[in-house]
Amino acid sequence: MNWDQLDWTALDRLRDLFLRGTPTLGPYWQSVSDLANYDFTYGERIGWKWDAVLQGLDPGEWRSSTGAIVDWGCGSGVAGRRIVDWLGGDAVAGLHLIDHSALAVQYAAAAATTRWPGLRVQTGPVPPDKPISLLVISHVLNELDGAGRGELRRMIGQAETVLWVEPGTHSASRDLGAIRDELLGRFDIVAPCPHRELCGVIRPGNEGHWCHFFARPPGGIFAESSWVRFAQRAGIDLRSLPYCYLVLTRRPREQPQKDGNDRQEIRILGLPRKYKGFAKVFGCQISGVGDLVLQKRDARDLFKRLDELSGRSLLARVEGDRLKEVFLEAPSESQTEM
Repeated sequence: MNWDQLDWTALDRLRDLFLRGTPTLGPYWQSVSDLANYDFTYGERIGWKWDAVLQGLDPGEWRSSTGAIVDWGCGSGVAGRRIVDWLGGDAVAGLHLIDHSALAVQYAAAAATTRWPGLRVQTGPVPPDKPISLLVISHVLNELDGAGRGELRRMIGQAETVLWVEPGTHSASRDLGAIRDELLGRFDIVAPCPHRELCGVIRPGNEGHWCHFFARPPGGIFAESSWVRFAQRAGIDLRSLPYCYLVLTRRPREQPQKDGNDRQEIRILGLPRKYKGFAKVFGCQISGVGDLVLQKRDARDLFKRLDELSGRSLLARVEGDRLKEVFLEAPSESQTEM
């Protein structure tokens, strides 16, 4: 597939269907060509969201030789391939693809084996008594009816770990937050939450808020004329990649706690809002969610980088609604005081 081969009739039909946001009555892929066109364009944008989520996790903690990765509702398979890439193809026991569309499974399996010829790829249902090492779920919530949700809950019940990404819409995020709270007693919440309490966003009084983040596309995209023309034709903003996500595990983990200076982890939701001399960060912390004020004079370097920090965690002492003694927690980097 290349830019000259795009089938805009197929892409427009798929985009209209996805934007409808209602459960589908059956498979919507009409051909392998549909999947190839989607995978090359909209699927790649979903891959950028997965890149943002995986950047904050240590792949060493998620490698397991006990079983295959299960990509449930795999579509073109972009999520499963991103996970295999992240873990390293040699470290993955196998990839199990599940979708209500046989065409989707066929395409996803071919794409995976083309990339990793030695990778063991399985298809079909997972037996109800078989444990799942790592369950991957991507962009499925708004397509599921009651039976589909029941099947998904059964799969989650068999999983040791779950990586789940959805569109960053108000409805998808709050729906995912409610599912998170249902699973709280059975799983440890790894991310994005900096605590293990009930979700603050879906508590009464916060109906207008939602837990979402913005992925950053690869830097060179805006200089690529093909992507720019695609965005114009499709009516999308290349800069806007909102997503929500959930990372769960049954493996024992240390619980988050304040450091010796009473600093605690605060996850930045959405985008910070800048004003003259200060910014407001809508943050999630163990006490709940709400606006926190960051004075420019208290963190000049951090203030300059606020537009890059959606989804990142701060380590800070909170005085009322003020952020003090702020550190930026950066994956694979030492902490930097701001």
